[in-house]
Amino acid sequence: MCFSGSHKKTQNIRKIVKNAKKIIRIADKTVNWLIVLCFMPLLLYGLYGLWDSKQINQQADASLYETYKPNSKDFISFAELQKKNPEVIGWITVDGTQIDYPLVQGEDNSKYVNTDPLGAFSLSGSIFLDCNNQKDFSDMNSIIYGHHMEKDAMFGEVEYYQEPSYFKKHAHGKLYYGGKWHEVEFFAFLHADAYDSVLYNTQLQKETDTLLYLDYVRQNASYFEELSFQKSERFVTLSTCTSDSTNGRHLLVGRIQEEIQKEQGDLQYEKK
Repeated sequence: MCFSGSHKKTQNIRKIVKNAKKIIRIADKTVNWLIVLCFMPLLLYGLYGLWDSKQINQQADASLYETYKPNSKDFISFAELQKKNPEVIGWITVDGTQIDYPLVQGEDNSKYVNTDPLGAFSLSGSIFLDCNNQKDFSDMNSIIYGHHMEKDAMFGEVEYYQEPSYFKKHAHGKLYYGGKWHEVEFFAFLHADAYDSVLYNTQLQKETDTLLYLDYVRQNASYFEELSFQKSERFVTLSTCTSDSTNGRHLLVGRIQEEIQKEQGDLQYEKK
């Protein structure tokens, strides 16, 4: 019997199957590479996002500026910072927190949203005084702005003040301006709108508007510490954004209470 025709037919089928498997493997690899290529941009974007976030947080680290901080033994370093950027007007420190930064003031309230204290571009920006306020904090209501950032950088810790226990443990800070340190005593925390006509009013007058201002803060505060206020108080407000709404703001309000003067190499408090 002759099986040559049948044998050839079997071989052809095997070749077809073999070629089909080869084509399938090639197609499978091609699809896999296409999937990888499709997701590669997303992966790279994610990695870039992590790197960028890390860079922003590093730029916002208070330790970058600690060598410039004025103290009782060395005010020269702060003067050097002012030479690098004449718009540096002071320093702000909140006891027990990471808020410990140079304080700047621009011609408008936009510049230092993305400019660091040295004058370089930075998405973390700076801690800055409202452009409408006096540099000597003689206004009744001085407003200081800062970004709400991760890892408690800049004004990232302000939101913690809505907890009474945290507030009471971190109720004091210091402002440096005019060549001297001044004590700040915080007494209120508020959730507010960025366009609030009272809280963001830098033109309020001492004595005539003090009681009205305090009543407004008291009525709208999430936390309010009753203190013995005077008619000639000078208030300072720390303002930062929230994640709740576009115009939402967290405000920490304090009063400039004492002046800290140099004495025998130490910082000491002197009642006004």
